[in-house]
Amino acid sequence: MTKLYGVIGDPIAHSLSPLIHNGWMRDHQLDAQYFALQVAPHALADAIDTLARRGARGVNITLPHKEEALALAQTSTGRASEIGAANTLWRPGDGHWHADNTDAPGFLASLSPHLSRPIKGQTALVLGAGGSARAVVHALHTEGASVIVANRTLARAEALLAGYNELARSRRHMALPFKTGLNQIKSADFVINTTSLGHADTGIDLGPGHGRLFYDLSYGKPAKAIAAAAISSGWRAENGMQMLVYQAAFAFERWFGIMPDIATAIERVRRTLEATS
Repeated sequence: MTKLYGVIGDPIAHSLSPLIHNGWMRDHQLDAQYFALQVAPHALADAIDTLARRGARGVNITLPHKEEALALAQTSTGRASEIGAANTLWRPGDGHWHADNTDAPGFLASLSPHLSRPIKGQTALVLGAGGSARAVVHALHTEGASVIVANRTLARAEALLAGYNELARSRRHMALPFKTGLNQIKSADFVINTTSLGHADTGIDLGPGHGRLFYDLSYGKPAKAIAAAAISSGWRAENGMQMLVYQAAFAFERWFGIMPDIATAIERVRRTLEATS
């Protein structure tokens, strides 16, 4: 019987996760299929229950459901619990949903090649304080960076950083309103955009980049305009295409016990983005 997997989000039509996972499933001759599922905010619990009744074995979670997904799972890895958000769910033989967060290792694996020196000791400005930002901040804190989180709702940024500041010791993370955070951009060694502003065709005024890295977790059309503006201001702009593939690979390994080929998936995604741009 074909095993069912998928990705849940809102919006979701742009997602390339089905391309990635179905490609790996074919590569490894697995009797499995992966779908994209549009699920509106506050409808995740019903969707998860429906998937369980239909025998789904694993689900990826994207905006805006990552924090709720963690709460709905019966158990979670230590990493997902520390982050406070989950992007990967699976149902083994016990029938319960288990949660992990593969965004954090996926982010680090994709970020490191674009930095000229180790993350430790650098200052990162993170735009946004949602589920993806939680994974990014966890990864940066673990690697020894100082983090400034700029978010439209200050209380949400403060809540994200609260536990980390208790552990930071020699460094102090800061939570700031979004525009105030952008005013601090001169003190940042690199900038990570975790917001969905690109999906809304809204730009970000970054100011002069002086060769620094602007890393947008979005990819494809939503990231294109923001990247172009960043490059014109002297930033080195990278999008989240490689992070998408890396986090997917770690989820695939969680589900099947197989680490799939990263380069093959990156090439599939690149060809698809070029054909649709």
